[in-house]
Amino acid sequence: MSSLAGIWQAALILAQQAAQQPATQQKVTPLATMWQHVSTLDVVEALTFISFGVVCLFYGWRIFKILVTICFGLLGLLVAVWANDHLIVGNVIWLAMICILFFAILSIPLMRWGVSLLGALSGGILTAGVTLAFGLGDQRLLLAGGLIGLVAGGMISFIVFKAAVILFTSLGGSTLIVTGLLGVLHQNTDPKKLEMFASDYRWFLPVLILVPMAIGVVLQHRFIKTAQDWSV
Repeated sequence: MSSLAGIWQAALILAQQAAQQPATQQKVTPLATMWQHVSTLDVVEALTFISFGVVCLFYGWRIFKILVTICFGLLGLLVAVWANDHLIVGNVIWLAMICILFFAILSIPLMRWGVSLLGALSGGILTAGVTLAFGLGDQRLLLAGGLIGLVAGGMISFIVFKAAVILFTSLGGSTLIVTGLLGVLHQNTDPKKLEMFASDYRWFLPVLILVPMAIGVVLQHRFIKTAQDWSV
């Protein structure tokens, strides 16, 4: 429970920081931001990320409705923090709980749309990561690469619903696993050398995410084909 409380607290802090950050200070520094978050993970939280990531990677097709509800709840958290900072300026905890509950309930009738949007978003993140791996860290190039994946992923997701489920659960599970592994390595190795290696070899992190994701896509596709009771 302490690890889950830590994840909740970290999500709330990150959402507050994102809402309070001025537009003039926004700069594309994905590696620095990633290491800042990874360095805050302890071993228990990192192992929690890995465990939950494995479940999402291989069995996301079974629990995708729960994952969509969680994503809607996180969206509600962001909306609550933004509203608290710009409109209401009150007790952010109560506002966050109300918005999370509202968006979580809203996800039930909008399940198919939510899955398709998450599939499109996964495509955008995927192509943006590939763009970054090739050393194209300019904000406009990252935006262009992300938009290409967003459009392609959205088209695939709205046409083939199962593809959307496999895409966003595999990418999410792979990202959680890699984040947990980096957290463990950050605690047990020289963090400076690890950061320098990832910074010098830009392809390292995208490949580290893409390889488990590809394995998850293949296995989930096979699992869905052999499952008799799976339905959307």
